[in-house]
Amino acid sequence: MSEKLDRRSFLRKTVAASAGAGLGLGIGGVGRGAETTEAKAAAETGAKGMPMGKIGKLTVSRLISGGNLISGWAHSRDLRYVDELMRAYNTDEKVMDTMQILEECGVNTIIADPSERPYRIFPKYWKERGGKMQWIAEGHPKITDLKTDIQTSVEKGASGVYIQGVIGDEWLRDGHLDLLGECMEIIKSQGVPAGIGAHELEVIVQSEASDYGAEFYVKTLHQHNYWSARPSEQSKMVVESRTDNYWSRTPAETIDFMKEVEKPWVAFKVLAAGAIRLKDGFAYAFEGGADFICVGMFDFQAREDAAIAKGILSSGLARRQRAWRA
Repeated sequence: MSEKLDRRSFLRKTVAASAGAGLGLGIGGVGRGAETTEAKAAAETGAKGMPMGKIGKLTVSRLISGGNLISGWAHSRDLRYVDELMRAYNTDEKVMDTMQILEECGVNTIIADPSERPYRIFPKYWKERGGKMQWIAEGHPKITDLKTDIQTSVEKGASGVYIQGVIGDEWLRDGHLDLLGECMEIIKSQGVPAGIGAHELEVIVQSEASDYGAEFYVKTLHQHNYWSARPSEQSKMVVESRTDNYWSRTPAETIDFMKEVEKPWVAFKVLAAGAIRLKDGFAYAFEGGADFICVGMFDFQAREDAAIAKGILSSGLARRQRAWRA
């Protein structure tokens, strides 16, 4: 009961702060070093009071919707029925309803995998509902075919593509990380922003050192203060973990390294797949330096998530040390 009251109280406060504070990001006093002119210009308030930033040529809401709920993938620990439940709940109409609510709240971008459901539902939403939701596609290239998956996503309407985190991790482990450079060239040749994703910080470290040409990064960030985190088990790479309970093994190191990275950073798994309270996960990610956060949202969660994100961004983020890069 107390948890529900706390959530409601915080939501009322964040809605009031969003309305009264003009949603200024306090950029002048935040971050180490000066932001780029482009980042300052992009730090503006978009539709419905949602702060915005830039990824390449795209203007993107600082709260981005995740797409796993739409495609029906869930990190549900050992609960076997959850994937099926999500696919049953998120019918085509429900997905379109969700995106419409998100746009009403100022969320203008979604990240989703290149699979049958996004391929089918997104064009239907754009045509039937007149929606403007931008889709940044997860890139799932194969070592033997780097181009087809990327090209297909753009043909299906993707506004940007990044190489998915699992693939980045696997290529790091298997010695294929240099292929990321070729993928960046392929994505850019399609005329859309190109990014690299990872759960493991070393993917980003090596991408920066080797200058693979990413225009943005999609990197996990969450703290470990939730009961199922089991830090003693976090010695394995995320892609090799069978416990399905952690995605950001080195959050402090990630925050420290990303301070000096000048490319936009989308933080994902900021709630550790639903294990962390909204206000805690959102604040930790933005204070830790993320320019955007990607969060999976059901239709009944969208308004609250958007209000909390706006409220946190309007607070000035006094503990943020990283300059805004988007």
